[in-house]
Amino acid sequence: MRPTAAGNTLKSARRKPRSVLAALFGVLVPLLAALTLLAPPAAARAEAVPTATLTEVTGFGTNPSNLQMYVYVPAAVTAHPAVVVAVHYCGGSGPAMYSGTEYASLADQLGFIVVYPSVTRASKCFDVSSPQALHRDGGSDPVGIKSMVDWVKSTYSADPDRVFALGISSGAMMTNVLLGDYPDVFAAGAAFAGVPFGCFATTDGSEWNTACAGGTVTHTPQEWGDLVRAADPGYTGPRPRMQLWHGTADDTLRYPNFGEEIKQWTNVQGVGQTPAATDSPATGWTRARYGATGDQAPVEAISLQGVTHNLYTYGMGARVLTFFGLSGGGTTPPPPTGPCKVTVTTSAWNTGLTASVTITNTGTSTVNGWQLGFTLPTGQTITNGWGATYAPASGTVTATNASYDGTIAPNASVTIGYQANHTGNSAAPTAYTLNGTACTVG
Repeated sequence: MRPTAAGNTLKSARRKPRSVLAALFGVLVPLLAALTLLAPPAAARAEAVPTATLTEVTGFGTNPSNLQMYVYVPAAVTAHPAVVVAVHYCGGSGPAMYSGTEYASLADQLGFIVVYPSVTRASKCFDVSSPQALHRDGGSDPVGIKSMVDWVKSTYSADPDRVFALGISSGAMMTNVLLGDYPDVFAAGAAFAGVPFGCFATTDGSEWNTACAGGTVTHTPQEWGDLVRAADPGYTGPRPRMQLWHGTADDTLRYPNFGEEIKQWTNVQGVGQTPAATDSPATGWTRARYGATGDQAPVEAISLQGVTHNLYTYGMGARVLTFFGLSGGGTTPPPPTGPCKVTVTTSAWNTGLTASVTITNTGTSTVNGWQLGFTLPTGQTITNGWGATYAPASGTVTATNASYDGTIAPNASVTIGYQANHTGNSAAPTAYTLNGTACTVG
């Protein structure tokens, strides 16, 4: 058999003096032993969560309702980071909340960790109705979410005094529930288009409470506050601060719920019903602060004139973080300038609409092949489109470039569009990602 090049190399190596090889072996053995001692066990390596990507975590702890856990850890995570739990809306998911809101990009800037719980039951709504959900450690979704928080605190040595919750619609209702069930876990919350703790309670197994959704459930501040206190009757410590958002034209969880939430959380905080300060931070917005006048008041309530249930828009996240005290200096950080900008115009009629979507490359590199991610409002279904392929037709949608418009040079734009049916909400999506990165909307 002919010797190979590798064989020649090995033969050459064999000619080295035995003393040299012995010395080399003597160095390598203790070095390898040291590395073996330093290496984490196989189980720990398998559970390590990559940074700067959305990752599903399994086996995170007690999880009676089989929730899924997704976590985003920025590449520049801080020591003892804060934790933000971002809870999705009915029909949504953890990944949809990740791609449809700006909290991951804000985490990249500020170094906190984001947890995205995800419902697996058919309705894709969180349990805010059952007796189990409305008591500390009673079972159901709140227990699973607390397990997620505990996992992050243990895995990343997160700061137990800087754990926060926020949510949209069903997620806003869950935010109310989490702050009631676990006042010692959460420092503050932000609820976008929700209802008070306990308002959605049912005893027949139903997930829906028509009276509460319609805004006809009313209580005194004391009665609302007592519902929260009964969730953890042994607790006597400080209560989480609450930021509330609601549109006056909300036809899903009607606007009177906003006033009932204010009654509840001002009573829980032990502050008066009269605002300490009011202002208008944006056109059509009325902000009231209760118990203090600064950015971290015990209760902050923002009413959006003429806005429907689909109220969340890009930029609100920065205001949430200011309320949480995570943005630094008590000021609102500007929305990050992303590598893309999306401009949308819609034209609607009774049961249908068309949308024209312009994607602009605001970065410095050419985009070669793109996918635009967005979440359609509930009740909308795409029937046809142009300039891209759209899948699925409802919920969290990905538009993939056509063969002729996949390249977008810096400062260049492409325009795509679609036609959709709707059941009453004809609004455009409020957030977009291009190849997984959040875009500026405007």
